[in-house]
Amino acid sequence: MRALQQLVREPESVPSPFSPAICPETDRAVRVLIVDDESAVARVMTRYLTKAGNSVTTASSGTEALRLIQSGGFDAVVSDIRMAGMDGIALLRAIRSRDQDLPVVFMTGSPEMETAVAAIEHGALRYLLKPVDGNVLVDLVGRAAQGHRLAVVRREVEAALQGKMLGDRSNLEVRFAAGVEKMWMAMQPVVSWSKRTVHAYEALLRTDEPTLRNPLDFLDTADQLGRTAELGKRIREKIAAQIPNLPPGANMFVNICPADLIDEALCGGTDALTPFASRVVLEVTERAALDQIEGLVAAVAKLRALGYRIALDDLGAGYAGLSSVALLEPEIVKVDMSLVRGIHLSATKQKLFRAFSTLCRDLGTEIIAEGVEVAEERDCLSQLGGDLYQGYLFARPGRGFPIPAY
Repeated sequence: MRALQQLVREPESVPSPFSPAICPETDRAVRVLIVDDESAVARVMTRYLTKAGNSVTTASSGTEALRLIQSGGFDAVVSDIRMAGMDGIALLRAIRSRDQDLPVVFMTGSPEMETAVAAIEHGALRYLLKPVDGNVLVDLVGRAAQGHRLAVVRREVEAALQGKMLGDRSNLEVRFAAGVEKMWMAMQPVVSWSKRTVHAYEALLRTDEPTLRNPLDFLDTADQLGRTAELGKRIREKIAAQIPNLPPGANMFVNICPADLIDEALCGGTDALTPFASRVVLEVTERAALDQIEGLVAAVAKLRALGYRIALDDLGAGYAGLSSVALLEPEIVKVDMSLVRGIHLSATKQKLFRAFSTLCRDLGTEIIAEGVEVAEERDCLSQLGGDLYQGYLFARPGRGFPIPAY
C-alpha cells in the first residue's frame, strides 16, 4: 500500500485559489471521475481530491468509465493509460466521439512517446508522470473544471449563433469513421416513360451515422479532413458490390466530383468499378470549374476507352453548364430539378427544356429530367421531347433496387 501511495504524493498545502471545488453555476461540488484498474491507487487519489472538496467517482476499467460518462455530469476525468481491455487512449477517443470538451488528465508510471503523442492528438489536457504531487493533481483538476465550464458556455453560444456545434478534428475523425462504417447506397431508378422500363439506377450516398445523415455534411466532413478521395474510393467499392444485382439492361449512375475524373485508379483500370465499366455512367456535377483540372481531356478519353460513359449533372443550375457540355462532350445530361419543378405552369421553363432537348438531340446526347414529382410535369416534359425521367413520382431512393410505379 505504501508503494502505491507514493504514486500520488501527499499535498503539502491546501488547494490553490485557482482550484475551486464548487461549481458556482450549479452550487455543487466539482465531479471528478477517476479511472484506474489499481484500486489502491484510485483510493489514494480519491482521498486527496475529496479532501479538497471534490465529488469523486471511481471506475476500474475504461468500459465502466465510458458507461458512467454517458450518464453525464462530470467536470473532469483522471485516468491511467495502461489498463486491461479499453486502455486510456481508447477511452479518450470514445469520450471525444460524444463530448468535445470534457477534460481528460492522464497519469502513467511508464511513459512512452507514442502514447503521449496520441494523448495530445486526441485532446488530453495533461500527461502526468507518476508519482504526481497531490497539490498538482488537485490544482489541475480545479483548472480543468473551470476550463470545462467555460468550454460548455462557449459551445452553447456557438450553437445558438451558428445553429450547430462545431467539432474539433478528433471528433470529425470519429464521426467520419462511423459514417464510413455505417455507409450504404440508396438506389433511385431512371425510367423510360414511353417504354415503361427502368433505364438505369442512380446510386446515392447514405449513412446511418446520426450526425452525418445529410450527405452534404458527410462530404463536407471528408473535405475538412482531406479524405475526399478516400471516401470516393469507398463509395465506388460499395457500388461495385451491388452492380451484379442490377436488373437486366439497366445501367448504374455513379456520382463523382470533377477531381475524381483524373483519379489514377479510375483512369488506370484498377478501380473497383473497372470490371463493370460498360454498365457504369460517371455522373459529374458541373458546380466546379472543370476547365481548371489539368489533364482532364486525356483522362476522360482513358475512361471512355475502358467503357465508361459520362453524364453531366444539374444542367441549367449554377454556372458554365453549356461550356461544361462542350468540354466533356457527355453521352448524357441531366436537367436540374429547378427547371423541372412546376414546368407545366411556366412557359419560360418549357422553352428552356425544349431548347435543351433539341440541342441534345442534335449532339446525339441523352437527356434526363430530374425531380419529376407530379403527373402534370411528366406529361408536359413528354410533349416537349422528354422521355427519361427520375423523381419521386416513380420511386424514392431506397435500399436494394426500388421498383418504379408507372
